Amino acid sequence: MVDDEKEIVNLVSIYLQNDGFTVFKAYDGQEALELFAEKKIDLIILDIMMPKMDGMEVCRRLRETNTVPILMLSAKAEDMDKVLGLMTGADDYMIKPFNPLELIARVKSLLRRSYQFKQMEQEEQTDLLSVNSLEINRASHTVLHKGKPIVLTSKEFEILYLLASNRSRVFSTEEIFERVWEEKYFASNNTVMVHISNLREKLEKELGYKLIKTVWGVGYKIEE
Repeated sequence: MVDDEKEIVNLVSIYLQNDGFTVFKAYDGQEALELFAEKKIDLIILDIMMPKMDGMEVCRRLRETNTVPILMLSAKAEDMDKVLGLMTGADDYMIKPFNPLELIARVKSLLRRSYQFKQMEQEEQTDLLSVNSLEINRASHTVLHKGKPIVLTSKEFEILYLLASNRSRVFSTEEIFERVWEEKYFASNNTVMVHISNLREKLEKELGYKLIKTVWGVGYKIEE
C-alpha cells in the first residue's frame, strides 16, 4: 500500500488485514521501489500524487521488468488521468474518495487472475501458442518475439492470449472485459480500449505491423 496520506494507508491496511492479507506500507515512490525489491509482493495499491517519485513513474519503472498487478489511486477524476494511468501499466484505477469494500473486491479480482497463472506454473502445465513470429506461453506468462521478451501487464497478456487462442474470431469490447476482468461491463467503460491500445503499441514496436485487427462496430481479432 503506497500513499503519502498515512490515514488512508492505515485505513486500507486495516480492511486488508481483516480479510487475511499481509500489508507492507510505503509513503513515497522511492520507498515503494525499495520495499518491492526486498519483499515478495503479490499486488500494489499505488497512489499517483506522492513526494520524491510519483505513482506514474513508479509504475513505469516496475513495468520495465515486472507484471505484478497494480491498482492505481488518484484524487483526480478526469478521464485523461485514468487513461494515462492505464497506459502506464496499471491494471485497475480508483478515484478518491473510494469505498474500502469496493477496493477489497477489486484487489481480490486482480489477485484471482494473477494466482491462476501462478498455479499453472506450479503445476508445470505447458500451453504454448505461436502467432507468426510470436511465442505466447501461458504457463510462464511470457511473450517472446524471436527470443526477445515483450513485457506485458497481466491484463494485456490475458487479452492477447484470448485473441490468439481464438484466431479469426471477433471479440466485442464487452466480451473481452467480462472474460478478462470477470466483472459486468458498462457501456461507458473504456478500459478495454486503453489496454488494447497499449498492447498494440508494444507489439507493433517489435513486430513492425499491426497484429490485432479492429472490426469496426464489432470488436477485435487476430487473423489466421
